[in-house]
Amino acid sequence: MAMIPEYDLENETFTQPPARQAFRDAVAQVAAKAKEKLPTAVNGRVESAVKLVLAGDVFFKDDGTIEVGSASHPETVYTLAGHACDCQDFAYGKAPEGWCQHRIAAGIAKRVGEVLAQGPAAVTPATPSQPALSAEPLQGMSTLPHHHEAPASVNVHIMLEGRQVQLTLRDTDETRLFQRLAAVLQQYPAPQPKAPAPSQHTPGTDKTFCQIHQVAMQENHKDGRTWYSHRNPDGDGWCKGRRR
Repeated sequence: MAMIPEYDLENETFTQPPARQAFRDAVAQVAAKAKEKLPTAVNGRVESAVKLVLAGDVFFKDDGTIEVGSASHPETVYTLAGHACDCQDFAYGKAPEGWCQHRIAAGIAKRVGEVLAQGPAAVTPATPSQPALSAEPLQGMSTLPHHHEAPASVNVHIMLEGRQVQLTLRDTDETRLFQRLAAVLQQYPAPQPKAPAPSQHTPGTDKTFCQIHQVAMQENHKDGRTWYSHRNPDGDGWCKGRRR
């Protein structure tokens, strides 16, 4: 439940409830550490992750997976298992070292919960110009939670009712995961390329096509004569489409 800002009658301003302010300070503190720890190539993904955390769009499930709401599509929720996220940024290798905004948000949210659990002393109030940093190192950002997680996962694209669908399979056993993957691929085989259309050339009627070698011939002109031929496949002379 969102906390409603309190109105200060004396100063005629709104103030955040203490718990909410502590949460925001913890998010700023952890995010600052994340920027120091993560690759510089994440290019704004930390800021996007912070918005997801502040909006309460990170959910830790009982089975060890984590669900993170999409920042742009309200009806979309991405699932994280182990080190994998089923968003396109992760699936297509666009996220530097696999750090998509959803995975970063999950790491920040996890660490914020740990910081708040330590009590007020663990949270350093942030200032608008310079977020304060805690001396305590950022834990849990290099990996997602290890308890109850699915250590093996695989993404596969299948065609379902004419549409390409991304399917994520997870398991605690890699061998069993590949057996399940093989069953899925057998049930949804890849579309086979269409066979080439049969030749439209009718034997004995098309002078521009060699029925011997099944290739097109070029038109030649000399001394008022016109004929069709092509170079023999073995490179020895020319063929006029007639058997010797």
